[in-house]
Amino acid sequence: MSRTQVAADQLALQRLYHWERVAADRVALTQPMGGGVVRDFTWKEVLDQTRRMATYLQSQGLGPGDKVAILSKNTVWWLISDYAIWMAGCVSVPLYPTLAAETIRQILAHSEAKLLFVGKLDGFDGMKAGIPAGLPCVGTPLAPPNSFAQWDDILASTAPMQGQPVREGDELSTIMYTSGTTGVPKGVMHTFATFAWSLQSGLKRVPAINESARMLSYLPLSHVAERTLVEHGQLATGMHVYFAESLETFTTDLQRARPTVFFSVPRLWVKFQQGINAKMPPKKLNRLLGIPILGGIVRKKILTALGLQECQFAAGGAAPMPPELLRWYNKLGLDLVEVYGMTENCGISHATLPGKSRPGTVGLPYEGVSCRLDPANGEIQVKSHGLMLGYYKEPEQTKAAFTDDGWLHTGDKGALDGEGNLKITGRVKDLFKTSKGKYVAPAPIEDRLVMHAAVEACCVTGANLGQPLGIVMLNIDAISRTREAAGRSELESSLGQHLQHINQSLDPHEQLDCLVVVTEPWTVDNGFITPTFKVKRNRIEEVYAARYDGWVGARKPVLWVS
Repeated sequence: MSRTQVAADQLALQRLYHWERVAADRVALTQPMGGGVVRDFTWKEVLDQTRRMATYLQSQGLGPGDKVAILSKNTVWWLISDYAIWMAGCVSVPLYPTLAAETIRQILAHSEAKLLFVGKLDGFDGMKAGIPAGLPCVGTPLAPPNSFAQWDDILASTAPMQGQPVREGDELSTIMYTSGTTGVPKGVMHTFATFAWSLQSGLKRVPAINESARMLSYLPLSHVAERTLVEHGQLATGMHVYFAESLETFTTDLQRARPTVFFSVPRLWVKFQQGINAKMPPKKLNRLLGIPILGGIVRKKILTALGLQECQFAAGGAAPMPPELLRWYNKLGLDLVEVYGMTENCGISHATLPGKSRPGTVGLPYEGVSCRLDPANGEIQVKSHGLMLGYYKEPEQTKAAFTDDGWLHTGDKGALDGEGNLKITGRVKDLFKTSKGKYVAPAPIEDRLVMHAAVEACCVTGANLGQPLGIVMLNIDAISRTREAAGRSELESSLGQHLQHINQSLDPHEQLDCLVVVTEPWTVDNGFITPTFKVKRNRIEEVYAARYDGWVGARKPVLWVS
């Protein structure tokens, strides 16, 4: 990455000093402290804590190129830790706050982390075994009880770093370990310039992200979408970032922030929809929305209940957005933009245009992004100044990630419509062949399966079977209904109708033989999903494949797994 592609004043630390200089007393971050208490942080306070922690890191013998890890849910101190790591000349290594101890140990060892910030976490007792004995740790405010050096004590006894230490654009900024749906996490290396370039490209598409914008940070900051949109988005624009406290307070958190920009994964957008449908039957809602004046009142009431009444830019990504879901929100007056990207390109690849929804596609490339389809297998390949340096300490995997002429392999299959909009048709490696010799792309079928109100997650599988089958995991509300015979019977009938409706729209070789209903949750802890809620197909195969023939042989449209 050449520094000439990004102006020096657009790099992360330079932006931090900019806001310290021009907006010192403006509130930058708002943090729930528990018990209904909320604390605001000005840019001056953010920089003061950053400077003191940077001094501390250097006093511990850390310097240029040393790796410092962060294990925490999203908080003010997550961001300040990152800034301090950069100011001290180090490289940050964020860890998902839901990782198992074994994965934590693996990443800390592979990255050669020399210090770990431990922050707000759920289930820390199960994680701490992954922290190597002897690794220096700092406990930030809101962290579980621990014996580490304490953030507030360090600040009280440490002088703030003076001046404005900067990092060059081509210096390594961070190593982001991908969650991955298969295999061992890989450390994606990004520079300060790759993030700055990507953010500038993204902002040209999204003018709503500006100095007066408000965002709620709740998706893991260890994920590229939150890192680019929230962390680097705020550094670029100076917008106000709020943090969520917990799942239980999420509605209150949203209503406090009243975000003007809101990004979420499809799974949460579906949950919002299911919550609304539970309070108002879909047929009644559609009828009310069609009535002049009253329809507008209903729309405003629903969006206000969600905390999205002032949202100017709403987006979904990290997994396909079902077209039916996009159309549903459009009726509410919320035009969801679908975005597409990956850790390896800072999450900046494609997006639909605000006000020009194209359900079923992820839109057009961002400015400066080139895209092509491999004529051999339809794989999407991209090139931009936001591409990673490579995978940390993995030269062979880095080489395999790029074509000989420098394009990034996305692993996704795609097609272009007449306007050049990109449609994701599945994963190159997710395609499977039935015993009839026909290939099936599971992703488009899964987009339809997950639209049933009882379905939390799903997977279409069936290599070497006569027909594919669908495995669906029920959400909590549906599971509670199945405890009574009448509720279970009603749900089985509804799922059977859903299956029949989906099969009518599929080619004969794609039609599902049956739906298998799973009531045991798929979680990060049991390995069925990634921290970004993507189902791990290899785990599904590992646990269930031996039962496929028996399920098919039962000749029932809906089966239950105990």
